[in-house]
Amino acid sequence: MEDQVARLVDKAWNRFLETPPESRLLIAIGGIPGSGKTTLSRIITAALNARHAALHGTTNPITAFVPMDGYHLTRAQLSAMPDPITAHARRGAEFTFDGEGFLRLVQALRQPLSNNKTTLAPSFDHAVKDPKEDDIAVDPTHRIVVFEGNYVLLNKHPWSEAASMMDEKWFVDVDFAVARRRLAIRHVAAGIAADLEAADRRALENDLPNGEEVVRFRLDIDELVTSREDGGWVHE
Repeated sequence: MEDQVARLVDKAWNRFLETPPESRLLIAIGGIPGSGKTTLSRIITAALNARHAALHGTTNPITAFVPMDGYHLTRAQLSAMPDPITAHARRGAEFTFDGEGFLRLVQALRQPLSNNKTTLAPSFDHAVKDPKEDDIAVDPTHRIVVFEGNYVLLNKHPWSEAASMMDEKWFVDVDFAVARRRLAIRHVAAGIAADLEAADRRALENDLPNGEEVVRFRLDIDELVTSREDGGWVHE
């Protein structure tokens, strides 16, 4: 693991050790599409779970990973909008997500752990291109939750309310040209676009404008991590 990421893991672990036993440590990792925020979030989650396992001799994870993708509006919901053509074309824009649903999830996970309840969150099924309800279980034993998504640090209601309940807010910065190349490759691999030309057009017309909103309306953050073109990280 790179030293820069190791420092983030150390910081998160130390914050966890300071967290009251009835509470969770909530970490939000935001960034523009193609920034590498999902990769970083998975690395952090795996490292925290590995540290807990090494210290306590258990394979039970202490950290849950909850991507924001499960809060995409369904294709049926997009079709019911006043301008369904635009809604489908702009899928991934802030207005095509259920921000209120994400807020309710964060509120539930902010409750004391004495309620001893498992909280369920949706995932996104790329095969059917729609959310899958109640697919991610956050158990009372999950004392750390890592959230990831484009809008988890957006200074707009209801995202800002959810962000206000986070203990740590980290942002993954990236050059837009790097993100554009990553997105084109990703869209072809996921079957979103038929070829690189169409994939690049989608990145330019949808993903990067969404990214501009993410940057323009970003909340104050605790950590800035730059994603390099070679896939490495620079912690600033």
